[in-house]
Amino acid sequence: MRVFVMMVMMMLLVGVGVVVLGSGRSKGYRPVVIVHGIFDGPKQFRMLSRFIKQAHPGTEVVTLALYDYMSSLHPLWQQVGGFGRALTSIMSRSPAGVHLLCFSQGGLICRALLYTLPHHNVHSFISLSSPQAGQYGDTHYLRWLFPERLKRNVFHVCYNNFGQKISICNYWNDPHHRARYLARSSFLPLINAERHHALAQHWKENFLRIRKLVLIGGPDDDVITPWQSSHFGFYDGQENIVDMRNQDYYKEDGFGLKTLDDRGGVELCQYSGVKHGAWHSNYSVFTGCIKPWLT
Repeated sequence: MRVFVMMVMMMLLVGVGVVVLGSGRSKGYRPVVIVHGIFDGPKQFRMLSRFIKQAHPGTEVVTLALYDYMSSLHPLWQQVGGFGRALTSIMSRSPAGVHLLCFSQGGLICRALLYTLPHHNVHSFISLSSPQAGQYGDTHYLRWLFPERLKRNVFHVCYNNFGQKISICNYWNDPHHRARYLARSSFLPLINAERHHALAQHWKENFLRIRKLVLIGGPDDDVITPWQSSHFGFYDGQENIVDMRNQDYYKEDGFGLKTLDDRGGVELCQYSGVKHGAWHSNYSVFTGCIKPWLT
């Protein structure tokens, strides 16, 4: 009898343990995968990682240590391949899904990952000051890379086979040389559905697997030009700003942005007073634009 009672008690304890464990998992937070920007690496995101862990204790935060610093100049499709293998490994052990938090150039890499990983389980894609509609500006990055070139001349370097081996040229979007951009740029016209290709519908379906797209940027960013590119806005041929909802790729729903917006899946977050290198260490940006979507 005593043995029977002990067995019953052990079964009850195991049952309680299973319930508690199950409850703990149901209240857990999805892992957060951070992808750095141009000339960055994991150490630049220690503060952001700390913010996340303090706000959501127990969260797994992984800043991918790939194509760091000078290696960030490698062609973007090459980087997409490397980051894709790393992200696939993390997603395989995260059945409830993950969040992607991607800064600057990393935001373009992450969007290409969402297109090209057919069974991804990304829940929220947070694009932190990323030139989603392209870059066209005389910033200090540009002057360092091409010291003899002004923005109006960079197309000579970028829109050829040599230039397309440099990451920034993959998203250089010169509004005065649109035909050459569409014909010679190997990355941005494809992911923005500005140039037809056979995988467009497949990419769109993959992109729409996400639940939330958060676009973060602001007018005092000293790198992203125009800053509205972080919200999918960009220049027209006269360098007037055309906002996201008036862009052809939005109205034609080429990659699913309008569909996502129509179902309430797009959040635009704008902050003033933030320089480009400060986005990932600004606590107000974290609490207002990032934390609400890391559940």
